[in-house]
Amino acid sequence: MKLYLSSYRFGDNPQQLAELIGNNKRIAIIPNALDVYTDGERRQVSLQRESDGLLELGLQPEVVDLRQYFGKPEELKEKLSEFGSVWVLGGNTFVLRRAYSESGMDTWLQQQKGNKEFVYAGYSAGICVLSGDLKNVELMDQPNIDPEGYKPGVIMEGVGIVDFAIVPHFESNHPETEAASRQAGFLVSNGVDHRALRDGEVIIMEIEV
Repeated sequence: MKLYLSSYRFGDNPQQLAELIGNNKRIAIIPNALDVYTDGERRQVSLQRESDGLLELGLQPEVVDLRQYFGKPEELKEKLSEFGSVWVLGGNTFVLRRAYSESGMDTWLQQQKGNKEFVYAGYSAGICVLSGDLKNVELMDQPNIDPEGYKPGVIMEGVGIVDFAIVPHFESNHPETEAASRQAGFLVSNGVDHRALRDGEVIIMEIEV
């Protein structure tokens, strides 16, 4: 599995994402970190913006709403097999984590570790969710939120694809930059391995089984 971990949207050099993706240019937009917001117009504007950006990179985006696959992991697995990559949007990390759990996407992602053709790309909450422990994310995101259609509860364990914490929007012109500084300070004080990303910065790496 290849990872394209951006602090905010496509980063300073979006062409790197296009070059990372192989022959299958179909890319699934995963919007569920936005489920925390009730403003449907805001959601639609965000999705259109992301779709337009991916089209400009020569990719073929399609929105895959994980809520449609809650309790249907096999159906999600079949759907995701159509794509060469996913683009996971920012929003609320804890809501996204629960969407992964209820749809089975967390298990599916673990199975993709050895797939050298698959690209997991995303930003903000879409990359924070990959860590093993989300407790530190409380400094940036509200964990106790129950969007419509979700089972109540909070999951503090991340998907565990990367072995470090991620802090997006660090020292950036972003509304969450102060919270990002507090989170980074907490991680430093507690000796937690982490990567603090400024908006525009991207981590590109490969995960193997």
